[in-house]
Amino acid sequence: MTTPDTSSWKTTPDGIPIPPPSPDDVLYEARDGGIAWITLNRPLVLNAMNKNVQRLLLAAVERAEADEAVKVLVLTGAGRAFSAGGDMWASLYPDDEPAPTGTQVQTRIWGLSKPSVAAVRGHAVGQGCELAGSCDLTIASENARFGEVQIRQGFAPPMLITPYLVNLKKAKEIMLLGEALDAREAQQAGLVNRVVPDEELETAAEAVARKLAALPQNTVRLDKALTNRVYELAGFHQGIGWQQEESLRELAGAHDPVAAERQRARAEQGWATFKEKRDSGYER
Repeated sequence: MTTPDTSSWKTTPDGIPIPPPSPDDVLYEARDGGIAWITLNRPLVLNAMNKNVQRLLLAAVERAEADEAVKVLVLTGAGRAFSAGGDMWASLYPDDEPAPTGTQVQTRIWGLSKPSVAAVRGHAVGQGCELAGSCDLTIASENARFGEVQIRQGFAPPMLITPYLVNLKKAKEIMLLGEALDAREAQQAGLVNRVVPDEELETAAEAVARKLAALPQNTVRLDKALTNRVYELAGFHQGIGWQQEESLRELAGAHDPVAAERQRARAEQGWATFKEKRDSGYER
């Protein structure tokens, strides 16, 4: 892997270079057999999500949906992580252009007519956890870690899908404690379908995708739509649209001194100090 020239990149207060937005932040590959591979491609920042990634990801998803030759989508991340969630340094590169929210992108993946498979290696936390959860099936490497860790910095969940994937007690544990689950724990909780050795992740995801692609496609799409319908009749769209309720918006926007101090440390001292404050009391 070629070492990038970071001399023109902007840096965090503690000197960590952050890559600028690129048209290659999301890659699209149409493979034989009707499978489209979509790859989050910001490996140096663990595929953190910003407006540019969200625009490109939505475009890639729409491309796969519109292509009659594509039967299944596989979503993965380049490098050693699926996605570390929202990009906390996006403000280094101001972006005022219209872009879909993370919830809008993930709701689109949920509602696709075609099935989707998440192939997860390394961290899938915060928005990354929710993105994997929005796919129909999730295949995880043994080194994968999942969690709604954004509570540690005082952020609300971008996409409220976890309570629909696990039982009530586990949902509250995941949402309230912000702990990371390893791949086996995530499988037991209901966030993951299968766990495989790291070196077999792509092969395993491809095999599942090919099995889906070989089935009668009208029935595959019908069964997906029927399963989604059960959750939608139970209030799925109202649940993930919690920002529409005034009392919840007010609670999300209320001043929190602990969160404010952690964000001050991030802005003034950089990533290392912020991470130390955020993760105090958690296993490394």
